[in-house]
Amino acid sequence: MAVHPQLPNAITIARIVCAPIFLWLLLADAGADGGLRWAAAVLFIVAIATDGVDGYIARKYEIVSDLGKLLDPIADKALTGLAFVGLSILGELPWWITIVVLVREIGITVYRFLVVSDHVLAAAWMGKLKTVFQAIALSIALIPFAALSDAAVWQSTVWWAGVITMSIAVVLTIASGIDYIVTEVRAAQKTRGSR
Repeated sequence: MAVHPQLPNAITIARIVCAPIFLWLLLADAGADGGLRWAAAVLFIVAIATDGVDGYIARKYEIVSDLGKLLDPIADKALTGLAFVGLSILGELPWWITIVVLVREIGITVYRFLVVSDHVLAAAWMGKLKTVFQAIALSIALIPFAALSDAAVWQSTVWWAGVITMSIAVVLTIASGIDYIVTEVRAAQKTRGSR
């Protein structure tokens, strides 16, 4: 079966386009547990799930491109970054978490653009794992579980699941940022040493 070589990039761009729509849905009714909140949660989950889809298609059909390597992590950061900001605006997530995440994400993204003429900084395994945990933690935070049941055990379970996954996501966000920096510094030293 023939697959258009730009299909993975088109899916990635669609994820970028979904990001501001998702944020509007989340904030439109001040985060109330109604239809717009559910729509925001579903859109986020579907959009972030396409991260695996575009990568799978690109690898399976051997149409991995430098543009895709550049756009894919940017799409993830746009979607997850706006989710962090939206939840903090609604008072559902401490701003310090959002600031830590955004500093790391924006810093790495800016660096990607600075070195793009030299080499493409593709996502490393820790960065991918970070994105998975961010996606899980944000999905738990976005879904209005309170509307499903007001049982204390249910609420406690959801709260703990959110705290644990968000804590792991924050640790991986910091660790993967350090990993990128260390890897790039070592690569630069090796390049200088070979001249």
